[in-house]
Amino acid sequence: MTSLHSPSSAEATAPLREFAMRFSSTPRGARLARRLVSHRLDDWGYGYDSTLNDALTLITAELAANAVRHGRVPGRDFAVRLAEHPGVLRIEVSDTRTERMPPTDLPTPAADAESGRGLLLVAALADHWGTSPRPAAPGKTVWAECRR
Repeated sequence: MTSLHSPSSAEATAPLREFAMRFSSTPRGARLARRLVSHRLDDWGYGYDSTLNDALTLITAELAANAVRHGRVPGRDFAVRLAEHPGVLRIEVSDTRTERMPPTDLPTPAADAESGRGLLLVAALADHWGTSPRPAAPGKTVWAECRR
């Protein structure tokens, strides 16, 4: 289920556990974000071979790659936040580029296109996903939630 620009129930509750970190807006930073989210999920009891770890790791990889490719501002990092709420895990990736928002209607790329499928994967793997402005900084946050 896709829900762009709409708040979720997880936003209203304090997380049970949380991991947050900033990364350089480089492919290396995106890879590190993906790996650390996977490790943290394993530490929280969602093993490397679990469906939730697989889904959230792939979602993180796609959102971090998009932050590096489309949301990069020279000299600025992107941020990742993973939060466990009752019944849901939420991943957020924030960048500092306000004018480059994800499309509200996800187009289907041509069969021979080499890119353009990342948000389709996020929409397929997440129960909810969307975007929101960053509260105290320029830019946006793209988030996704998976029920536990």
